[in-house]
Amino acid sequence: MEHHEEQGEAGRRVGRRPGALKIVGLALAGALVLGTAAVGWAYWHLNHNIKSVDIDSALGGDRPARAETTPAATASASAAPLPTGSLNILVLGSDSRSGKANKELGGGDSTGARSDTAMVVHIDAGRTKATVVSIPRDTLVTRPACPLPSGGSTAAAHNVMVNTAYELGGPVCAVKTVESITGVRMDHYIEIDFSGFAKLVDALGGVDVTTQTIQDDKSHLQLKAGPHHLDGKQALALARTRYGIGDGSDLGRIALQQQLVKALLEQMAGTRLLTDPARLYRVADAATAGLTTDTGLDSLSELMRLGQSLKGLTSDQVKTVMMPVVTAPSDHNRVIAKEPAASKLWASLR
Repeated sequence: MEHHEEQGEAGRRVGRRPGALKIVGLALAGALVLGTAAVGWAYWHLNHNIKSVDIDSALGGDRPARAETTPAATASASAAPLPTGSLNILVLGSDSRSGKANKELGGGDSTGARSDTAMVVHIDAGRTKATVVSIPRDTLVTRPACPLPSGGSTAAAHNVMVNTAYELGGPVCAVKTVESITGVRMDHYIEIDFSGFAKLVDALGGVDVTTQTIQDDKSHLQLKAGPHHLDGKQALALARTRYGIGDGSDLGRIALQQQLVKALLEQMAGTRLLTDPARLYRVADAATAGLTTDTGLDSLSELMRLGQSLKGLTSDQVKTVMMPVVTAPSDHNRVIAKEPAASKLWASLR
């Protein structure tokens, strides 16, 4: 009898194990489904963060020639090869005045926007070296006629500031104007607004820079000379400050912006994003939240593909320069391209 009861007890114990395993299996399956759904939602969310403009269609064929691109060989025959050709990207930091977050960071009233920062990023063939050329926003240029989304076009204008192109005609006119003054085809367009930049710096854990003494009441930045760890709001103020350094012109600010670009590249390289999925998502969310691109970069997969093609590019191989300029004869508060130095610089990027 005792033996029978033990068998029964044993039988019940054995009978429980498949049930327990089934519950565990269902729980794991549920977690997998939820995990897959979360990944799918995250991908959808990041994709929908990105705004885009079809610049190629708007400008048509009246543009500088596109540089030839050469695909690299890949280990997998089924994988699309990564491009290795040279690339030129117009990067704008926009003084956006829309949205609560941008307004709190100094974006002004509720309408309009300006291109506060303009850089042409040239990536050499092989994609292991790059040159970042800053164009002072106070540069006087001839702004070409630009097509408008509503139809018609803006009027061509002479002796106007370069940043008026974005203000009047948006990304399309910004690209057309930069291509007109440089003779260089912009393969891509990337724009990030105030809040997007600040969120990106915060998601990366801040950024380390060494500065001179800065006291700028307009950008609300007060820094002593020496090293600093800046959060997003402070880094944005550093990128915008001009009155607390040098002669208060845009040229002094450009030097700070270029220093900040290299510091951010070093911060990204030193942050182990691939081993911290949660942080990787926060950085990706911040990077895409304030982003506007051309239609060639308006998906997460396209941005990732661009990033993969640049995996051999390190911050010490990024050269930062400013377009050569001189004081404009018509206005000592403005500058014009210094020739032939400016033309030689742009020719080297074609």
